[in-house]
Amino acid sequence: MPAIDTMDGLRLAVDEFDTQGFDLLVEAKALDLAARSLAESGLLLLGEVHGVRENPLIVQGLMRALGVTTLALEWPEQLKPELNAYLAAQGGLDHPLWWTGDGRITAGHFAVLKAMKGVRIILFDGLALTPDWSQRDAAMARRILDAHSERTLVLAGNAHTQTSVTDLGTPMGAHLAAARPAMRSIRIAYGTGSFYNLEPRRSGGHSGGPGLRSAENGELILGLPVFSEAMVPHLPDDLLRERYG
Repeated sequence: MPAIDTMDGLRLAVDEFDTQGFDLLVEAKALDLAARSLAESGLLLLGEVHGVRENPLIVQGLMRALGVTTLALEWPEQLKPELNAYLAAQGGLDHPLWWTGDGRITAGHFAVLKAMKGVRIILFDGLALTPDWSQRDAAMARRILDAHSERTLVLAGNAHTQTSVTDLGTPMGAHLAAARPAMRSIRIAYGTGSFYNLEPRRSGGHSGGPGLRSAENGELILGLPVFSEAMVPHLPDDLLRERYG
């Protein structure tokens, strides 16, 4: 599936996205652990692979199941005025940062955000480039904590939502866990399917069955046995320069 490269194409993809046709299975014990994370720390992390169509539907399902009304997204914070304008039906999509194509931003996200009335949205990524991966994650964690929001679902790439040091460095999740020890992280376990991250890609793994569950070690896992490629706004660098300078 090609990326979306026109404003009209993006609007059409949002309008055609079905926000109702996804049922999220939730194990009672796992739901209790997730709710406890929100009650005791104010936060619950959700780690995704960018560019999967079902990701925003999972977000919607979790927020409904847990009664959460604040969502933090790994999107550039500079886009918040543009997002507010879009949700108010006043444009907002004509900004180059919507069109970078890495899969964080999809037509499904726009559709779900429009469908979830009254949700507070926090954008916590920045524009400052740094060769230090841990430094970027520390900055993202600070923005989330500085938002002073209660009961927040935090969506980010799964490399950022781990709660301990990894080969990449110290992820955002570890910084947040140091500040909020009761916080938990949900890992989406993807089975087989396609996704879009700068280009169409495929992968196969073991999901362990559908829905949210708790492992024996207490880890929260959300199984997605089959997944599909998201509709992602993406303009190559040369077209971005041509359109936006």
